[in-house]
Amino acid sequence: MSPNGSDRSSRRPMRRKLPQVLTAGLVLATASGCSYNWEDFPRLGMPTPVTEEAPRILSLWQGSWAAALVTGVLVWGLILWSVIFHRRSRTKVEVPPQTRYNMPIEALYTVVPLIIVSVLFYFTARDESKLLELSDKPAHTINVVGYQWSWGFNYIEKVDGQPAAGPEFPKELDAIPNRFREDFPEGAGGVHDVGIPGTRNPQNGDPGPTLWLPKGEKVRFVLTSRDVIHSFWVVPFLMKQDVIPGHTNVFEVTPNREGTFKGKCAELCGVDHSRMLFNVKVVSPERYQQHLKELAEKGQTGYVPAGIAQTDPARNAEKNQL
Repeated sequence: MSPNGSDRSSRRPMRRKLPQVLTAGLVLATASGCSYNWEDFPRLGMPTPVTEEAPRILSLWQGSWAAALVTGVLVWGLILWSVIFHRRSRTKVEVPPQTRYNMPIEALYTVVPLIIVSVLFYFTARDESKLLELSDKPAHTINVVGYQWSWGFNYIEKVDGQPAAGPEFPKELDAIPNRFREDFPEGAGGVHDVGIPGTRNPQNGDPGPTLWLPKGEKVRFVLTSRDVIHSFWVVPFLMKQDVIPGHTNVFEVTPNREGTFKGKCAELCGVDHSRMLFNVKVVSPERYQQHLKELAEKGQTGYVPAGIAQTDPARNAEKNQL
């Protein structure tokens, strides 16, 4: 047999193995998206989670990196294999055999990326749906109000020692849709806190107002805006949501670690966007209730205006979701 024939025959088994190698890489890449204990892997730049919901986000982040790494190693390996085994040398000056119109390989090139993207989409959609689930009656509801250039917090609570609110719904919260008002506690007179860019946390001096949360109890955030689009981001929550004028976004978390954490606006909202900072202080439920009493004693009872009323498109969209 001629040297050329021998060389070609030696390459065929390796070409036959190519689909098997790609299939094995696909299995590894998709399997990495399965659930596992996030603590067994590095956080890859993410802060330590401080809520019961945040580890789900961290696991998705780690799984995406694992899938990307497996895919990258597979691609790099095929590139290096081609460079090494198909390099031109002094004894091999002929053009290597060309593979064209190989339907199995071309189909594999199309199907493998589709499967990888579909698997990543499945886990992302699954986790997003879980993170945005709302409980029937959250323990606490806080209306977060974004405005240029700071934040306001309406604690929709019944505060000990404060008279119960009347039957009429507070006009300051008219921007919040009825379907969220139904879960507000009855007779909640509420207290509030507002900030300006110059506000400082009295404990550590960090800029912005401080949002207080109770450890171990579910909190629902109702996000409204008075002017432009902002974004409510508490860094160790590992998630953020837009604060949109004329539309109300809602999500829930259960803090599980005491401490003071940083928050900021994650949406470019104007010239002083960088000053829209705030703090989140997670304390015991008893200390949280004491803080609400302190706000009432300061005269910060009732609520600040929540923002712009629901637009018709947003109202109609919400009706369709019910």
